[in-house]
Amino acid sequence: MISPFSLQEDQLDNPLQKILLPPTDPNAEVEEIPPYKLVYVNGACPRVYRVYKADSMIGVIFQHITHWSNAVDQIRYAESVDATVGLDDFMTMTGYFTATTEQPPTEEELLDKEFDSLTSDEWERLKRYVPQAKDLVAA
Repeated sequence: MISPFSLQEDQLDNPLQKILLPPTDPNAEVEEIPPYKLVYVNGACPRVYRVYKADSMIGVIFQHITHWSNAVDQIRYAESVDATVGLDDFMTMTGYFTATTEQPPTEEELLDKEFDSLTSDEWERLKRYVPQAKDLVAA
């Protein structure tokens, strides 16, 4: 059984050892594959890397002796970039990133919604909205 005291003792023995270094840490082992950064976490076989895209961690990939893999599918990849792109594609496809990339509806889109379904913030946006008259054509 691991107790919190044994973990604290380990940290006291080696206070410089950091777990899960961010990609900006000078001691982190970082491999750049634009637009991704792979940050070594631990392990020998497989070696575990956290994958960052921009400033967000999107998942984990593994370097085995003969191949690479990621944490979401059962595919064996020949290169780290393939495992990384496979991870990113899977996460995007399943909708994990839609909340951070979703844009609020435009005023034109709000005009198409039923008025009962509009929030108070959407009503305020529509009150301030002035449509562009350049698209109007005289009949």
